[in-house]
Amino acid sequence: MEPIGRPPYIVSPPEVIPIDVGRQLFVDDFLIEKTSLNRSFHSAEYYSGNPVFDNFPYSDGIWYDPHDNLFKMWYWNRYAASKDGIHWEQPSLDLVPGTNIIFVVPEAERDSSTVWLDLEEKDPNRRYKMIVYLKGPKHNYCSVHFSADGIHWGESVAKSGRCGDTTSVFWNPFRKVWVYSAKDPHVPGRGDTILVETGALKGKQQRVKRRLYWEARDLISDCIWTDEEIPYWIGADKRDLPRPDLNIPTMLYRLDCVAYESLILGLFTIWHGQYDSRPKINDLVAGFSRDGFHWDRTNREPLVTVSEKYGDWNWGNVSSVGGCCLIVGDKLYFYVAGRAGEKNTPNEGKITTGLATLRRDGFASMDAGDSEGSLTTRPISFNGKHLFVNVDTPQGELKAEVLDDSGRVIEPFTRENCASVTADRTLQIVSWKGVDDLSRVSGRPVKFRFHLSRGRLYAFWVSPEKSGASHGYVAAGGPGFTGPKDTIGNATLPHRKRTTNPRGQPG
Repeated sequence: MEPIGRPPYIVSPPEVIPIDVGRQLFVDDFLIEKTSLNRSFHSAEYYSGNPVFDNFPYSDGIWYDPHDNLFKMWYWNRYAASKDGIHWEQPSLDLVPGTNIIFVVPEAERDSSTVWLDLEEKDPNRRYKMIVYLKGPKHNYCSVHFSADGIHWGESVAKSGRCGDTTSVFWNPFRKVWVYSAKDPHVPGRGDTILVETGALKGKQQRVKRRLYWEARDLISDCIWTDEEIPYWIGADKRDLPRPDLNIPTMLYRLDCVAYESLILGLFTIWHGQYDSRPKINDLVAGFSRDGFHWDRTNREPLVTVSEKYGDWNWGNVSSVGGCCLIVGDKLYFYVAGRAGEKNTPNEGKITTGLATLRRDGFASMDAGDSEGSLTTRPISFNGKHLFVNVDTPQGELKAEVLDDSGRVIEPFTRENCASVTADRTLQIVSWKGVDDLSRVSGRPVKFRFHLSRGRLYAFWVSPEKSGASHGYVAAGGPGFTGPKDTIGNATLPHRKRTTNPRGQPG
């Protein structure tokens, strides 16, 4: 059954929330006991030089490989690399000499796939994983392959149960399971259909696209299911509003997921329909999960949107990419597929990849205007020593205090003793006069209370190091990171004073 309503971890949160893993984001109410601040959600901003690549991944993957210090892209059985994430090269490889082809399946048609750079893998020959959807009379399942370098791939080691195209896979590191985000495989008698009344599909029955859920601790031995076993998971709903010009129910076209800091980020590709001369009209909407199954989708405004101008690279078929996002300095990079659309080429047109950027942790912020507001967390616990925030207060101020679990202020961590934070930084330490760190309250239940005026608070975390390393997950990686978690802190940031707004162009 699909989870509905508020996630259970928000309805009944733990008595004490451990926060040793990752930056703590305010995308939902999980961490908040009481607040007078207002939450704002933010959209990514397209890079002015788009598109950055003249083809596009069909989910596939874009990752940063710390071994080679390269951005790497997989698309339609091909491979490209980049030093800066903007300019891409397509090397000549040896599988099909003179091309960048890395994978050939002669007996079936290759559709979508997921390529995963697994930095937790102990076997170097399985460092890269590819789960590719094959379709044909004897297929309609995902095939699993391993690689040491992401270029030379071994034979199939396993196959999944039956599923549909746009099936993707992600690793849930909090529970140590692989999860298939499977498209409904069109099982007769199962699922719903709608009658399309406008656009290119007018008069046709369309099957409602929903995700099915299957988890596997081992991609070889337990990734196969039967039609009866795999449950419905998530789909578009009534809050995913239809376009007025089409007025047909929306559908969930694709769902790519990744661990980002302390939660699972989901990129929901929401399909709104299509016209005879226009590709699929999709938007990317962000969702968040703290268990990998239940989703909080409070905000339904697009994180990355389709263009309404004919001929733009993203005029249609905007879709997410495997790995979801990368961390580059103080920004998140979102690569998305798009089709420009061309006359006399129904529903198709030129296919390219574009880039959109967002402030790091910038999905949502808790805001205050001229009148000061405050936010008190639920009881939390940590083993770190140094409090950090992602904050935008160049014209305002942030201060913090530490409370015991009954709400009494703990000396000397008072508001009056807190050094005022007046800055626009994605990594900013919070300190108190006369004390070096938070070690005297480490390991016991406490609450933080933040006082904010004329600014935005995006995240907080307690780090063991003065570098501000969050020890949270870094999605598809980025320059400076050496593994799946942030153990680096401020060493990944550009050496410049941040003066831009929460969104911005790659520097």
